[in-house]
Order: sequence, then structure tokens, then C-alpha cells
Amino acid sequence: MTGSPSIPRPVGAVTRGTTGYNRLRRSDRWLVHEPRVRTALRSANDPLVIDLGYGALPVTTLELASRMRIVRPDLRVVGLEIHPERVATARALGGSAVEFALGGFELAGLRPVLVRAFNVLRQYPVQAVPDAWATMRRQLSPGGLIVDGTCDELGRRCCWVLLDATGPVSLTLACDPFAIDRPSDLAERLPKVLIHHNVPGQPVHTLLTAADRAWASVAGHGVFGPRVRWRAMLELLRDEGFGVQPPRRRMRDGVLTVAWSTVAPTGHAPD
Repeated sequence: MTGSPSIPRPVGAVTRGTTGYNRLRRSDRWLVHEPRVRTALRSANDPLVIDLGYGALPVTTLELASRMRIVRPDLRVVGLEIHPERVATARALGGSAVEFALGGFELAGLRPVLVRAFNVLRQYPVQAVPDAWATMRRQLSPGGLIVDGTCDELGRRCCWVLLDATGPVSLTLACDPFAIDRPSDLAERLPKVLIHHNVPGQPVHTLLTAADRAWASVAGHGVFGPRVRWRAMLELLRDEGFGVQPPRRRMRDGVLTVAWSTVAPTGHAPD
């Protein structure tokens, strides 16, 4: 007699679970238009997306499913939580558009094309990040991607790392340009892997310092609004050799994306 497949024990710890409607809208918009994400989903035999650690309510998971189906209408979305009560609540509220299950960094044994883990690793010690990343990466389907990000309570300031099976690929900073005084205001929302490296001499600090300097230099563009000023800042950073990825279109968000090599930490994190 053949037994049923074993379900991996969830890997991770219960997090605070705070969430909110439209909190992750900026990362959702970026995912919908990011070429590498679109290619991965459209070419997948099983277009599975996992939302890891959605919190006390499944609102951001349901929003993710609705938005990502613009890319591929038949994609599957599974929300994973390590807290059984949160899974039960999500199943009661989620309807049939999304599945919900118990799981952690092992991704419940699933093989997704895309994993979103927002405001999860921020609550872990920095030493836990490499193992968590490696555990998730092992579960990716071919060409799969992970987004590890952090945002404030209203989703106005966000930062995330894009990873593939080999490691981190890029860092993105995204904000409402009306809600900042300078780009380095986003430093408080850097992912756990970078936040302790925002000190002089580290690449991420160099980037943020240069962004602040460029922001000040293009202050004259502010008469046309902070979004125009943000785009002018990006152009100046590119001229200075920072390798800022050009925006795919004129977006309402202020978005700055650089290759991971631009911000990869050097040496050890400060105590």
C-alpha cells in the first residue's frame, strides 16, 4: 500500500502578521511590468505564485492574485502562513480565487515560479537571511524568482530584492515621491540583508548618498512635481555611472532599480 506524500514541516517563526489593503501595491505594479517576471510566468508549464507570510488577513494575497492575472489569467496563487489560525481565517475569507496552506520557507514542498515574501525576513535576525533564501531558492521551478521586501504600514516606502536560483539579482527602491523629503528616507525600509550595511563605506550607503545629492541637484524640476524630479534624478544617477535601470514606462511611483552588484555588502555587517 502506498502512503500519501509527506508534507514538509513548516520552516520559520510566527511573525506579527500586520497587513493592510493596498499595502503592497507598488511591488505588485512592479511585478506586473517587470520583463523577467512576465517571461517566467508566461513560459511556465505551471504558473504557480506563492505569497509567503501574508499575515493576519489575506487581503494582500488576494490583491496579488488579481493583479498578476493581468500577466497570465490562468496562474495559480497559494498563500502560505506558518500560523494555523491565519490559514483557517484566510480560507474562510478567500473564496476560490486563491488557495491557502500551512507553510514557511520550505514553501510547503511546492515548486513556484514566483515567491513574494514581504515584511517577513525583516522580523528575523540578519544571520537567518542566507539560510531562508537558500531554502526558498531550492524550491523554485526552473526560471523561478523570489521577491524579499519590506514596506511601511501604508505602503508609501518600499524596498525589495529580486532573487533567482543563483542568488540576488537586483535591489529596487519604490515610493510615493510626494511622501519623501529625499531618497534616503527609504533607508529605514531596506531589506534585512542590507539595512545594517547602510553605513559609510558600504555600497548601499554610497548609492543612497548619491541619490540624495542628485535629488538636490535637480530641485528645479520640482516645479513640475516630485515625479518629474524623480525621473530627472534617475537620469543624473545613470550619467554618474550607477547603472540605474531605466523605467519601463512613466509610473506614478518613484522607482529606482539597480543590479545587486551595485549594492552588495562588502565585509561584515557592523554590530
